[in-house]
Amino acid sequence: MNTKRWIALSIAVFLMVVSIGVNIVTTIFTSDFFSQFESFSKPELTEAIVEPGSFDERIALLSVDGVIQDVGSSSPWAALEYDHQRFLATLDQILEDDTVKGVVLSVNSPGGGVMESDEIYQKLMKIKEEKKIPIYVSMQSMATSGGYYISAPADKIFAHRDTVTGSIGVIIQSYNYYELAKNLGIEFETIKSGPHKDMFNGTRPSTDEEKAMMQEMINESYEAFVDVVKQGRGMSESEVKRVADGRILSGNQALRAGLVDEIGTLEETIQALRKDHGLEDATLFEYESSFGTLSSLFAMKLGTIFGPSMEERLLIKLMNSYDAPRLMYLYGQN
Repeated sequence: MNTKRWIALSIAVFLMVVSIGVNIVTTIFTSDFFSQFESFSKPELTEAIVEPGSFDERIALLSVDGVIQDVGSSSPWAALEYDHQRFLATLDQILEDDTVKGVVLSVNSPGGGVMESDEIYQKLMKIKEEKKIPIYVSMQSMATSGGYYISAPADKIFAHRDTVTGSIGVIIQSYNYYELAKNLGIEFETIKSGPHKDMFNGTRPSTDEEKAMMQEMINESYEAFVDVVKQGRGMSESEVKRVADGRILSGNQALRAGLVDEIGTLEETIQALRKDHGLEDATLFEYESSFGTLSSLFAMKLGTIFGPSMEERLLIKLMNSYDAPRLMYLYGQN
């Protein structure tokens, strides 16, 4: 064959290889390949021993780190800072485990959703009432709003001197871009079943009646928060409301206000629980996800190769975000 035929044949082979490759990749991405892979790599709760000791007396070390919101579960492709469903699962496991004789909860959170915070609170109360075991809280750099809400039922609360805590209250926020849109000549066309169907969505000013409706919702959640603190801390309503105006406090200020019991580290919290309840020989353990170390690294590499790019992930997040205002036990911006 002459040179032209060799070139033509080479091009044809190259195009065939590319076509096969594209078909393979398309098949993978349009099939349930990744869903099948993820079904094998969903995290299951396993235990890691932190301090060895007795097999039939154990202390569970739990951690809430990040904003308390249910935004899905961690996967090999993306690990969440805080996985709400996974944390609830650890509390359920404690309820079923007769060897767990105490719980130390490390809290480093600005708070989060009213509903999610209350879900944790209810499960902690169930552990206290059904298992009759002590729960000690160790506050880290921040344990505000919902972070304090989930700490309140503890038998003892320890904070660092410089812990930021408090922010007892409820907030609901939304953007109002009505005037901006008006200046840009943008008009919103809304067809609704009732006068309040589009309330607080940012496309028009809220009426006084609608603001009163929102305030009523906030007041209900606020009173629930006050009750949680009142019951958990053994304080009167007036004592709670003296500092339940949204203000933040340092660890020392919270101690003086009766919101925490002692200034101390996580290690000191653990040692206090051991000493107070005769658990000096108990095993200290924590829960962790089953995918980790090499398997996690492998999955991360697969995610880099097959998963969406950073730009694609950002676009997907923006397209799927739904920022309707919601009640939050949260300090600062989410």
